Amino acid sequence: MAIEVFNRYENKYLMDTKAFYNIYNDLMAYMEPDENNKDNKFYTISNLYYDTEHHTLIRTSLAKPKYREKLRIRSYGVPESDAKVYLELKKKVFGLVNKRRTSLKLHEAYEFVRTGVPPEFRKGMNRQVVSEIEYFLSRYELKPMVYLAYDRIALFCKGNRDLRITFDTNIRSRRYDLALEAGDYGDQLMERGQWLMEVKAEKTVPVWLSKMLSEHQMYRTSFSKYGNEYKKSIRHANAPVVERERVVL
Repeated sequence: MAIEVFNRYENKYLMDTKAFYNIYNDLMAYMEPDENNKDNKFYTISNLYYDTEHHTLIRTSLAKPKYREKLRIRSYGVPESDAKVYLELKKKVFGLVNKRRTSLKLHEAYEFVRTGVPPEFRKGMNRQVVSEIEYFLSRYELKPMVYLAYDRIALFCKGNRDLRITFDTNIRSRRYDLALEAGDYGDQLMERGQWLMEVKAEKTVPVWLSKMLSEHQMYRTSFSKYGNEYKKSIRHANAPVVERERVVL
C-alpha cells in the first residue's frame, strides 16, 4: 500500500552527470533501487500545480516563511482520465516537510479542486487527508497553474526505509495544455545534463552518508522546482525593463 503521510527533512544538491554517476555508484554499497527502477530505468513523475490568479502560494513559499503550503495532482507517467493519481497537500513547517495525499481517479481530482466538493468516499481514499484538502480549498480560489514533469531514479537505504535518495533530471514544464493526460512534454527548466539530488530522512542522516557527501564535495542548496519555474517564466518576464539613458556625443 502506498504511503500517504510523510514527515521528513529534505536536503537538495545540484550536480552534473559525471558527479551523479560518481556518487550513485558509491551509494549502491548502502542503498537499493526503488521497485520502479529495478531495471535501471527512469520512471516519470508528472505534476499539476494549483495556485491563485496572483500566484499567492508560490510567492509566499519563495519568501521562505516558517510555514508554507502547496497543492498538486501527481501521476506516474501520463494518465488516462480514470487512472489513479494522487492529490497532494505539501507543507513545510520549520524545515520539516509534511506531505499528505490521497489516491483518486484523475477526473475526480480535477472536479474536487475545481468545486471544493470531495468525491463520495470509497475504499482506497484517505478520509482524513480528503477533509484537510477540502478545508484548504475553502481558503483559496485555485486554478491549474503549471505542469511539471521529470525523470527519476530513487534509492532506499538497505534495512532502513526511512532514508530515501532521489535523482531527478530532464525537468520540464509548461503553462499551457494544463492537463496531466495531455502528455509529459515541456520546456527544460535546467541546463542539459544537470541533476537534482534530494536526501529525504525522518531524522538525521547516517554518518556514512554525511562522510560520502563531504568526500564528493556535495553542498546543500535551495531548489524548488515550482519556485524556479515561477521565477523563470513569471517573475523575470514581468520584471520592469530599465531603459538606459542615451548619451549623445
